[in-house]
Amino acid sequence: MVEINPDALLDFEIKNCSNKNLGELNSMPTDNISILAINAGSSSIKFGLFEVTQVPVQVISGKIQRIGSKDASFTVKHNDKIMTEEIAFISFPAASTFLIDWLERQNWFPSLSAIGHRLVYGMKRTGAEIITGGLLEELNDMVGLDPEHLPAEIYIVQTFQKKYPRLIQAACFDTAFHSSIPLVAKMFAIPKKYWAEGIQRYGFHGISYSYLMQQLISQDPKEAKNKIVMAHLGNGASIAAVKGQKCIDTSMGFTPASGIVMSTRSGDLDPGIVCYLMNKGLDAKALSHLVNHQSGLLGISGLSSDMTALLQLEKDNEDAALAVQIFCYQAVKYIGAYAAALNGLDTLVFAGGIGENAASIRARICANFNYLGAAIDEEKNNRNDQLVSTDESAVKIYVMATDEEFIIAKETAGIVRPRINHQ
Repeated sequence: MVEINPDALLDFEIKNCSNKNLGELNSMPTDNISILAINAGSSSIKFGLFEVTQVPVQVISGKIQRIGSKDASFTVKHNDKIMTEEIAFISFPAASTFLIDWLERQNWFPSLSAIGHRLVYGMKRTGAEIITGGLLEELNDMVGLDPEHLPAEIYIVQTFQKKYPRLIQAACFDTAFHSSIPLVAKMFAIPKKYWAEGIQRYGFHGISYSYLMQQLISQDPKEAKNKIVMAHLGNGASIAAVKGQKCIDTSMGFTPASGIVMSTRSGDLDPGIVCYLMNKGLDAKALSHLVNHQSGLLGISGLSSDMTALLQLEKDNEDAALAVQIFCYQAVKYIGAYAAALNGLDTLVFAGGIGENAASIRARICANFNYLGAAIDEEKNNRNDQLVSTDESAVKIYVMATDEEFIIAKETAGIVRPRINHQ
């Protein structure tokens, strides 16, 4: 384990890596547009280097995981070769500085065309934008909406900006995919003056949903116009309803803490509970920590926030079993509600760490939709096939791996290409 001191990061070099061919990471064509996609979360940073012609082609992928914990790690994949190192990143700034230092040592870094970033909040924006000083000011004003993600995302943007002020940076917003949600689903039943202040359903995981929709369109454009429910089930979990390739509703609302139960997030919560807890002495910061870090699967089970661990424990532990049951039950409620809102269901898509890998969770959820004619094939489901519904099923049920970095690269290339061509 390597301890990282932020003051010494610029002198740090990876040593004793499992892949000794680190030099091969320095092979990058420079004739085409090259985009670095950054997907920063509260405790992780994923990144990908893409060469862009008609579509982005990933050359390098990497991630820093579990920032702030003792088992944090840095991993890079290139040409099917993986190098990884355990590094005790003590903070997100330390991890960000380390990543930028590593990027600077790669000989392709000076030829980057642009950097694209995932930004959780875009408010009413409908697409990606070049990052300007004005946009950063607006994002800083919104930090209170999502203290779990926005500070980390803004930090890494500003760090690149300070070191490389001429490098084009673009923001790709999670909320943009959901901008088509109609007013009837977007507005909360509170005094309208708060609508004017921007309190509404924004929805999140939009970059993931954009990728899933792109996959559906590529395999069957006609089918992609049907009535679709997509379930992004991971540490953060949400469900979205799509009709005519436009989102009409989604489970997450004003913040990513709402919707179904998640790993450590409560999901939907009776406002009266918030009032009660405030009367008991919890302030806004304590409440935010409670609903984002102490609730969900962890809060119910009292054991773990990890679905894999809970599935292993459920036979012998009632609390673990209850956490799994509540997760599935709430997913069923939302999918059922969206089938009603869509006036039917043609396609159901599972994605995210749980959605892609937990066959038993998919089976339990789908067992409740026999009335819609949905039927899951047990063998296909256990193999995690892409199409897991039976041939006779009236609803096509898919399992898809999402790729947010691909969408970030694609959207970034779309808005920076005119600038690059003009230069």
